[in-house]
Amino acid sequence: MNESIILDKPKIYDRILDKSNAIGFTMPSDIFIGTLLKTLITSKPNSNILELGTGIGLSLSWMIDGLDEASKLISVDNDNNLIEIVKEFFSNDPRVELVCEDGSSWIKNYQGDKFDLVFADAWPGKYSEISEILDLINLGGFYVVDDMKVQANWPAGHQENVDRLIEYLEKREDFSLTKLDWSTGVIIMTKNTK
Repeated sequence: MNESIILDKPKIYDRILDKSNAIGFTMPSDIFIGTLLKTLITSKPNSNILELGTGIGLSLSWMIDGLDEASKLISVDNDNNLIEIVKEFFSNDPRVELVCEDGSSWIKNYQGDKFDLVFADAWPGKYSEISEILDLINLGGFYVVDDMKVQANWPAGHQENVDRLIEYLEKREDFSLTKLDWSTGVIIMTKNTK
């Protein structure tokens, strides 16, 4: 098996990657995370999906590729410049809602339907408001976080945040959990009936 052979890359992916390089965006999501998200989302027809941390839209391109026509996706980021760039690529897709807001505030004020998959790639929903976001996941829904292995851009002391998060997630009896020492380090959780 050769994981470096990436199949079915979103048509728009290379354009987004070029834009990311052009503006010097330093936190692009790993391509392998994108492939995983697309696979998981494809398993959830007629779904409601949430991404916390839109960034430049690389993971979003994979997530949208996994959506069927009846599904919808909300992506939240607090950086207006990035949201405006991402709108250039995705604003014409009626399934996608791009939100420029502080993620913590958004989570605390959200009143809509629960989610079938949450990809938490920002501080809110990953290191803060964790119980709130896990409560917003449907039975059988996924919670996905990446960057669980040491990253070059981590600030001093960040490993402690990661360790606390993993310890908390491991104690959640209402979720089944898998830790993958793959890509940037991934945790996938599925809400169960316990």
